[in-house]
Amino acid sequence: MTTQPTTYPEEPTSSEPQQTHQSTWGIVAGASLISTGLAAYEIVPASVTPLIRDSLGIGPTIAGFLVGIMFGTAVIASLPAGALLDRTDPRNVMALAVLTLLVAGTWGWIAGRQGDYRSVIASRALGGVAYVVVWNAGIDIVSRAATSENRATAVGIFTASGPVGFALGQGTGPLIAHRFGWPAIFVAFTGLTVVGLVIFWPASRGFGKSQGEAPSIQEFGAVLRSRNVWIVGLLGFLGYSLYLFVNSWGSSYLTTELGLLLAVSGVLVAVFPAIGVISRISSGLLSDRVFGGRRQPVVLGSFAAAAPLVLVFTRFRSLPLLVALLLLTGFAVQLTLGLSFTYVREVVDSRVAATAIAFQTSVGLAGAFLAPIAGGVVVDLAGFDTAFLFAGLLGICGIAVAWCAPEPGHS
Repeated sequence: MTTQPTTYPEEPTSSEPQQTHQSTWGIVAGASLISTGLAAYEIVPASVTPLIRDSLGIGPTIAGFLVGIMFGTAVIASLPAGALLDRTDPRNVMALAVLTLLVAGTWGWIAGRQGDYRSVIASRALGGVAYVVVWNAGIDIVSRAATSENRATAVGIFTASGPVGFALGQGTGPLIAHRFGWPAIFVAFTGLTVVGLVIFWPASRGFGKSQGEAPSIQEFGAVLRSRNVWIVGLLGFLGYSLYLFVNSWGSSYLTTELGLLLAVSGVLVAVFPAIGVISRISSGLLSDRVFGGRRQPVVLGSFAAAAPLVLVFTRFRSLPLLVALLLLTGFAVQLTLGLSFTYVREVVDSRVAATAIAFQTSVGLAGAFLAPIAGGVVVDLAGFDTAFLFAGLLGICGIAVAWCAPEPGHS
């Protein structure tokens, strides 16, 4: 298919600080730690959903909001955050986001201890703002700090912070809840974001605001009108839908249907996001090295592998086989999640790269917002078999969209 010519993001010029190898990877490491703490905070209620439901007296659909609300907030806040990042210093915004998480975590802990579900949800919404700011700003700064030869790899490493945080939250959430009470899950990971900021801040000194004039309203609108941007965004929507459905309801499935202890289920399901550490980095390496910078073959293979694995998940009762399915599915799905943010900024002008990343975040997280809630509705009405069937059908849709996806820089 024919695509519009691509303007690739420019490398730092003499007006922008020249990054050393050490400071570039210092940026990646610090931003990744901040993102890891936020990702753990984001997913951890899913690991102790039965405890929260019993404590607050809520059903599965309402419980789905504990995870979904952060993604819903991010969907709304992402584009404004991206427009802001194209016009201001992302370093300062990252620091403010860490402070916001500290406030949100403390608020959620107090509200949980008081049994105030509405306040817990409100605190999670505030945390969602912090999450989307860190995600968009981190990808923007990491992308500009890296070279064109290793950009997809560097961004893949940063996005691997998501599965690391998810695995941390899923695996340790039940242990924290058992030792300190379930409300403690909201403050347990805030310290990690502070450590990340301490590393990120000096490494990124002088490498905040993009040089040149801020993009115009017309340039901003061009992002939203681009067919290629919407196609890549739809890939993110479907990928995040699959990712959050399994993350949110996999543990409950193992506990409810197979009778496993909650702590055991949390550890087993943690392998699903954890494999993303390898998958998201591999997505960049595969694209940069194996496919010569091409993006479309990676996302097509991602959905082609994930769809059948999700469809057959509930057909097996063997724990070793289920763990293997979780590993393979997690690896396949996260190939798309690791690459899509590099992908989308390559189909727009570099002046609106942060806006394109924000759009990708917004559309992708719309799927992440809807999946836990819709999954809860289907589980409540028809059971886990039907819920996983619908998830598998989303994967098949992903195959069709990936087949039609553009290739940046190729006509």
